[in-house]
Amino acid sequence: MADVETTNQSILVVGGGMSGITAALEAAEAGHNVVLVEKNSYLGGRVTQLYQYFPKLCPPNCGLEINFRRMKLNPKIRFFTMAEVTGISGQEGDYDVTVKLAPRYVNEKCTCCGKCSEVCETEIDNPFNFGMDKIKAAYLPHEFAFPMRYVLDPSISGTEDGKKCKEACEYDAIDLEMEETTFDLKVGAIVWAAGWDPYDASKVEYYGFGEYKNVITNVMMERLASPSGPTGGKILRPSDGKEPKNVAFIQCAGSRDENHLPYCSGICCLASMKHSTYLREMYPDCDVTIFFIDIRALDRLEDFYIKVQEDEKLTFIKSKIAEVTEDEETGDLLLEGENTNTGEQVRMSFDLVVLATGMVPNKIDIDTVPDVSYDEYGFLTYDPEKAGIYGAGCVRTPTDVASCVQDATGAALKAIQSIARR
Repeated sequence: MADVETTNQSILVVGGGMSGITAALEAAEAGHNVVLVEKNSYLGGRVTQLYQYFPKLCPPNCGLEINFRRMKLNPKIRFFTMAEVTGISGQEGDYDVTVKLAPRYVNEKCTCCGKCSEVCETEIDNPFNFGMDKIKAAYLPHEFAFPMRYVLDPSISGTEDGKKCKEACEYDAIDLEMEETTFDLKVGAIVWAAGWDPYDASKVEYYGFGEYKNVITNVMMERLASPSGPTGGKILRPSDGKEPKNVAFIQCAGSRDENHLPYCSGICCLASMKHSTYLREMYPDCDVTIFFIDIRALDRLEDFYIKVQEDEKLTFIKSKIAEVTEDEETGDLLLEGENTNTGEQVRMSFDLVVLATGMVPNKIDIDTVPDVSYDEYGFLTYDPEKAGIYGAGCVRTPTDVASCVQDATGAALKAIQSIARR
């Protein structure tokens, strides 16, 4: 059972990404007790998986490190990883919440020495790199993980491999007897900042994701470019490990489509342009083509769009690609569609294709929950008549990191006002 006591003057933040961390810090630094729960084994959310993010194109650790330090120094914040909310009942100012904790099999004594990983023989798909490589079943989630503590995959908890990991640990940090537990909270307000998932590109069957190795998604490209990614920061073709010479980005892969996501996620165009800069800096001779319906680059980010357009090796074609097929011998990909500016047929070959998939909000998906409002696409909306639970960041609207920080600050203020009203 978790050692945590809360009252109806406390605030619960669900989700430990940039939005959740921001909301928790703003509320705590205003003097309120905060509990933050995160389903992953680390805080930081999707931002930790980025190589660079807007608007400064800097690595995510420069912003996360400061926030993690603020959290460490603030006694009013308690956080739990590998934790999920399974029940919410009550009303504004008086919520009862149930939280489920999954076993980590590693306790606070862990020093990250890595001895458990050295002796572990079992390998699993690396979730941090979207399964593009393997890791040991005793692992550190990523090199800047917070908390900096190893995890044992449940698949080895009752095996000889698990026992070897325990025997190798000099600090008695591995506890194979850990079990799933639950605990209850009483809080006055809730900030739902559970983030987003990339749309499942395999559902867009005519693009061949999952069937053709050299069709990847935008989030996978981000990991390929990262020095901590599956290829050590080299963007390589998954099928044969070769350097790509001719790369296509297909915008709105499943987005603005009534059969998939009917809305625009807003940031996908900019993400693809950012990825094109990764490629062009790494491979000066690489040709890049972006197939788009409309380019969304609003406000200050339009300057970035203008700069990218100046690259002679990058071409924008207004087109909705209808189909992607593979040359089985070479692994190259044939794209077919129509140039909607000229009416001409598009039939072009590339050695790597990147699908710009949209953002799917993580809704409040539990059996018992008070009434909350969503828009027609499943994003949380603010309804003054249903105060007490507030969306923050990408559960409320698809947006970039900087906007998530602003939105989360607003959500924290609303949560504080809920408590004040009671």
